[in-house]
Amino acid sequence: MIKFEKFTLINGLRVIVHKDVSTPIVAMNILYDVGARDEDPEKTGFAHLFEHLMFGGSENIPKYDVPLERAGGENNAFTSNDVTNYYLTLPKQNLETAFWLESDRMNQLAFSEKSLEVQRNVVSEEFRQTHLNQPYGDVWLLMRPLAYQVHPYSWPTIGKKIEHITDATMDDVKAFYKKNYNPNNAILVVAGDIELTDIKKLAEKWFGPIENQGEKNRQIPVEPIQTESRFLEVEGDVPVDAIYKCWHMCSRNDEAYHATDLLSDLLGNGKSSRLYYELITNRKLFSEIQAFIMGSMDKGLFVVSGKPANGVNLNEAEEAINVEIDKIRNLLIDEKELQKVKNKVESTLEFSEMNVLDKAMNLAFAELSGDAGNVNTEATKYQAVSSKRILETAAEVLRPENCSTLFYKAKNK
Repeated sequence: MIKFEKFTLINGLRVIVHKDVSTPIVAMNILYDVGARDEDPEKTGFAHLFEHLMFGGSENIPKYDVPLERAGGENNAFTSNDVTNYYLTLPKQNLETAFWLESDRMNQLAFSEKSLEVQRNVVSEEFRQTHLNQPYGDVWLLMRPLAYQVHPYSWPTIGKKIEHITDATMDDVKAFYKKNYNPNNAILVVAGDIELTDIKKLAEKWFGPIENQGEKNRQIPVEPIQTESRFLEVEGDVPVDAIYKCWHMCSRNDEAYHATDLLSDLLGNGKSSRLYYELITNRKLFSEIQAFIMGSMDKGLFVVSGKPANGVNLNEAEEAINVEIDKIRNLLIDEKELQKVKNKVESTLEFSEMNVLDKAMNLAFAELSGDAGNVNTEATKYQAVSSKRILETAAEVLRPENCSTLFYKAKNK
């Protein structure tokens, strides 16, 4: 169990404090409730661009990394369709340096044409390297708009197209910052050998004076229920054919989430999973196959992806997948099989609480999902899922008409 204290500043910043006396290292995690789903459809990739811009200098700190490294710290960040998350670790005696750094870039980034140009180039090059010039790199540029017709999950975190980044103006960037990088749109977690009273003083000193520059009024269109299967076939410069199948599923906060997550593990997580054992070990139809979910804040996707073995065409591969899907949709699974998967999940959850940084992140995401206390109930929720619930979830999610399929064919095959 992760014990914590929580308080909120007048400006809306939520602060969570976890005391861990076992380490001299303190972790700070600041999660902004802004991701790719909050972007203008004609100006995408901005949340990811800001992941980079936030390291480009603020009002009083020209280079973020320099004072942090002098204080013995390390940092990083990531962006998703739902959030932007910044995190750092440093010795506890230098904790105030972290408050100074994070508050300064929340209060006022040093917007300069030079910084914007540098980061535009960095992100544009990343777009090319990861999505345009890499085998299968454009899969989610293809799959997302196939699966989503109206919801902004229809584009990946990197953005719809590279021009949205290269054409980003200073006014565009400033407006996005003003709207989203505010105290009332952030969750700050501090974990380590610390005292609540000290964190309250530091939070008030460094974050308390920051005013909210814009009120968030999130109006995201709801994706209509998919009533017909969708299909796309493309050909690319890839080594082998690949197949991707996506079904719409519930949101991260839905009561069916844990059953859906277990369902994906039963199908395609590890060598003992059904798809791996039947289609690779037994029938040798695939060289690799997996199933996973996107634990999105809005309704996400349940994904099966794989690469057929030599001599197996994509139609045969899809039929083999569909056979296994039909089995799990129509036949009650054995309790022992389900318990094995539950135990793996519980083990993963326990490992995710091994260090202060992981615990800080877990608390931030739990708070965003509704309550930081939920971090301590996840294992119980997974263990409560029955075989009958798995059957009901499979029947509901894995319907043929709810599926979007991509055949990615290798050229000259």
